[in-house]
Amino acid sequence: MSERILKLGLPAGSLQEATAELFRKAGYNITFASRSYYPTIDDPEIQCTLLRAQEMARYVQDGVLDCGLTGYDWILEQDAKVVELAELVYSKISRRPVRWVLAVPNDSPIQSVKDLQGKRIATEVVNLTRRWLAQHGVEAIVEFSWGATEVKPPRLADAIVEVTETGSSLRANNLRIVAEVLQSTTRFIANPQAARDPWKRRKMDDILLMLKGAMQAEGKVGLMLNVHKSHLQAVLALLPALQKPTVSSLSDPDWYAVNTIIDESLVRTLVPKLKEAGGCGIVEYPLNKIIP
Repeated sequence: MSERILKLGLPAGSLQEATAELFRKAGYNITFASRSYYPTIDDPEIQCTLLRAQEMARYVQDGVLDCGLTGYDWILEQDAKVVELAELVYSKISRRPVRWVLAVPNDSPIQSVKDLQGKRIATEVVNLTRRWLAQHGVEAIVEFSWGATEVKPPRLADAIVEVTETGSSLRANNLRIVAEVLQSTTRFIANPQAARDPWKRRKMDDILLMLKGAMQAEGKVGLMLNVHKSHLQAVLALLPALQKPTVSSLSDPDWYAVNTIIDESLVRTLVPKLKEAGGCGIVEYPLNKIIP
């Protein structure tokens, strides 16, 4: 075991599998043991702890952990004094931000935030909601919800502030969105003292480099092909304008190898065109990481 250890917090719950998959693509293998809060990772200089995202910022702030991944929403909710090293846009379903929204029953008379004056709101983000209401000059009763928040209106609450990615759960419970309170993405955060430690900061920066590289590669593939010099310009004209393919000479001076990176969604339409333009020996290959 290395004498130098970086204490890394990983989010439990909805983000756990998405986080583990991202780390795997970045080159780190994390193993979760049944009922254990201390996953193993194939790097002796990293010690992992599994925590709810709601608690992560507080433990990082207090130095129990050097760094961790949690949502921007929970940093605000805890009012945590941490250093945000990077924004990593991923969630349990998609690669887009989650939204905290104000929702009410479909038949509710509430149409705007102003209509919440004196009303009862159930939510898991009590502090965030109170600050949002204050910004709109509204006073309401904001109660902490321990779960199943969508089922509380109208009997137990007039409205809720709940997180959503697709809105399907809200619709299933006959709720409509009145306003958006906050958009949130995953953040890589660090304890301020740990962020000033040269070795720990370098270790964190190395992890982030690989994580970002893995995210850059998502939805991308590599494409390589051979082309005769007489068809080279026609082939290059078909490739996406924003990409700069690598063109190298082959042993036969009349032939070139072209290597590029494209969106995977373009392959099925682009490859036939490349073939028609004179490309041959076309190979598509997967990408794990793209490091700028």
